[in-house]
Amino acid sequence: MPSPTRNTVAISEPDPSRRNNLALLTSLVHHNGVLSRAQLTKRTGLNRSTVGALIGQLVNLEVVYEAAPSGEAQVGRPSPIVHPRPSIAALAVNPEIDAVTIGLVGLGGKVQKKIRFDTERIPTAKEAVNIAAAVIEGMRSELDASYQVMGVGIAVPGLVNRDDGVVRHAPHLGWRDEPVARMLGEATGYPCHAANDASLGAEGELLFGAGAGQKNLIFLNGGASGIGGGIVADGELLRGTSGYAGELGHTFVRSSGKPCHCGATGCLETEVSQSSLFELAGIGGGDAGDLEQALRRNSSETVDAEVARQLEFLGIALRNAVNIFNPEAIVLDGFLGVLHALSPGKLDSLLRSQAMDGPADQVKTYRAALGSDLMMIGAAELAFAQFLSDPAGALAALPMGKVDYVR
Repeated sequence: MPSPTRNTVAISEPDPSRRNNLALLTSLVHHNGVLSRAQLTKRTGLNRSTVGALIGQLVNLEVVYEAAPSGEAQVGRPSPIVHPRPSIAALAVNPEIDAVTIGLVGLGGKVQKKIRFDTERIPTAKEAVNIAAAVIEGMRSELDASYQVMGVGIAVPGLVNRDDGVVRHAPHLGWRDEPVARMLGEATGYPCHAANDASLGAEGELLFGAGAGQKNLIFLNGGASGIGGGIVADGELLRGTSGYAGELGHTFVRSSGKPCHCGATGCLETEVSQSSLFELAGIGGGDAGDLEQALRRNSSETVDAEVARQLEFLGIALRNAVNIFNPEAIVLDGFLGVLHALSPGKLDSLLRSQAMDGPADQVKTYRAALGSDLMMIGAAELAFAQFLSDPAGALAALPMGKVDYVR
């Protein structure tokens, strides 16, 4: 169970306007990495003295630090550069059918540490929670000595209600109605939140990766647990009534297709799968980087034909999505990013020939930029959310905990 609240000198900012401005500056520095005072002044619309005072408060709270600008000499007084402190951190957990990965992500979106715990079989929710809790407990002395942890974000390949952190259905994991956020919170003492992994991946790429600067994009992630998606419209993630929107892996792509675990037939993820690519690559498993290297090393007509076949079906699903959502970018992660890299331009060509002229002419496909760190970064955003909305208040209420395994 959680232990008492950590004592700290930080107090919640009583002035709502000042609290909102602190949150705005913190979010800008977090999502942009480094910004000068002049850039922050321009982006916020606040005057220089107000920005200076707010940055001073964030420096005192040890949320950011300032440094002199580097590079060529500048005319006039140089504007100090504001950096996020990576010691403000969040934990991230991503359970999959073959592993549970735990990461530590610092303010600014940089992964400080990542541990993949391979499992011999698909973990139950309790097993995944206990694995994550044990790894976090192993990191506890380092966390307590060097970091201020805002909480834990859990990226789950399935339908997850963000409001309560309950996994309603994760078919590849075999989980139903599992309150994983509450379970891990009780086991670690940290505030925990859970959401769909692909939706978090979409947010991560939108904020830190290939989708930065885009307001309308489609994100698709392909992994051991199938294909998930996220849709960003006008800069906001489409969540749906209960946060389940974006299940593009179950787009219908083949009338004579195979039965899908969802109960339908011919779904995208029955035709486009990682397992067949691993088999052709001649390796038993690994991440997207391992798969790409093996496929390039074992390139053959058979491999090329399977890549082309899967891209054809992926193109059908994306054609429908492009016609419906009119995105400016499609970002592909996991083994879908590998397919895109192995045949550059193929998807763009398919979309131009199959989607409606207007939407097809406006969209481009990209491989996700954050690579294997994406799920860690996306999950960490869940844990950072409360801190970013009220930095001083969040620092005043940091929980400390201990492992209490779920029986």
